[in-house]
Order: sequence, then structure tokens, then C-alpha cells
Amino acid sequence: MSTAAIVVIGNEILSAKVVDENGPFLARELRALGVELRRIETVPDEVPLIVDALRRCLASARWVFTSGGIGPTHDDVTIRAVAEAFGRQVVHDQRTLELLRKSYGAALNPARMRLAEIPEGGRAEFHEGHLFPVLSLENVTILPGVPSLLREGFTRIRERFRVAPIFSRALYFSLGEGSLAEHLDATVARYPAVAIGSYPRFDAADHRVKVTFDGRSQAEVQEAANFLRARVPAAAVIREE
Repeated sequence: MSTAAIVVIGNEILSAKVVDENGPFLARELRALGVELRRIETVPDEVPLIVDALRRCLASARWVFTSGGIGPTHDDVTIRAVAEAFGRQVVHDQRTLELLRKSYGAALNPARMRLAEIPEGGRAEFHEGHLFPVLSLENVTILPGVPSLLREGFTRIRERFRVAPIFSRALYFSLGEGSLAEHLDATVARYPAVAIGSYPRFDAADHRVKVTFDGRSQAEVQEAANFLRARVPAAAVIREE
């Protein structure tokens, strides 16, 4: 089993000036790759809080992805935070620096030079046809905060994270959770390797509870769904997906 955690970095997210698109995007992508997401943390542009979140995420997941804070301005502090979390220095990636020199010439100022910063021992991966590298240090991948750039960067490297798929089924019930609870308990006890979730609705939806079944064995996932379905009246099951 492969696991991941995401650290979304930016004052603009926490102040609701910008709606986070990157966390949901990465969550969907990782699940499609078979990677189990264990944690998402959103923190401001402050090195101590980023370091704290990184250490928590590193302790709970195999892969960690950061979003935001790698530009040329005062509030772009992610590189420094990742370096500090690993006890490293911040250095310049020489290939990136050379590209910046060619691009900006005499206009390459200290702010633009920050675009070449990387934690010591880190990796800057260039891909043909793309203008910026994907940065990483050990099992931490450092991605931009601009959604279009994050998606572009992640798409280049996504297949390296693919593992055995997660299979899913869902049952929709006209019963409430109070009526389903004992049957859910029995199903969880019978199929401990299947993650079972119960999600009630209190609006005008066509169902009152959606129950999901997730696991690495497609057969076991289906067996768990069948087991629960058999325990309730047939008319209580609105549909299965």
C-alpha cells in the first residue's frame, strides 16, 4: 500500500481570498493512481508552521506533496521550510540558474534568482517542452501554487506513483443511519480489509444514506457490498454503483 499527504501553503487559502483547487485535484489524482491519501494540511506562509506540517505528514505517509510558496516574492518560503525540515541548506540549482541567466540577462535580479533555489540535495527535473522544473527532496515533491502549473507539473511525474488500484462500490439506501448501524457494524467486522464509509443526506436527494466500500481486492469489495445488501430489505436499496 502506498500513502500520501498534502501540504497546501498560502495565506490566501486560509483567508478565503482564493479557493483551494490543488488539494482536491491531487486527492483525485492520487486515488486514481491507487495511492491512499492520509492527510491534507493547510498552513500559512510561515516557515515554522510549514516545517511542523511537513514533519507530521512525513511521519504519516510515504509521499508528501506541497502546493504553493515557490515564487520570487517575500511570502514564497516553501523551499526554505522544506530544507529546514530535512536539516539542509538552501542552494541554487545550477541548471535553473543558467536558464534564468539566458532568459533575463542583465535583468536577472536577486528576486528572480530565487526561482533557482532548491533544498541542498534536492532534484530539479526538467521535461522537454516545459518551462519550469519539478522540484523534490527525497519523498517530498514541491509543486507550484498556481493550479494550472501544479497540474502541469504533477502530470509529468504522476505515473511514478501508480500502485495497485483501489476498487470501490457504493450502495444508496432509503433507510437512515440509525436503521443501518447494526448492519454496518456486522459488515465491518466481517470484512476488516474493506474501508466502509457511511454518508447521510438531509436534503432533497433521492437517498438518505450512501455507503461506500473501498479495498485492494475487487472481489472482497463486492462481497462486502453484497453482505450488507443481503441484511436489509430489498426495497431499502435504491441503487448500487
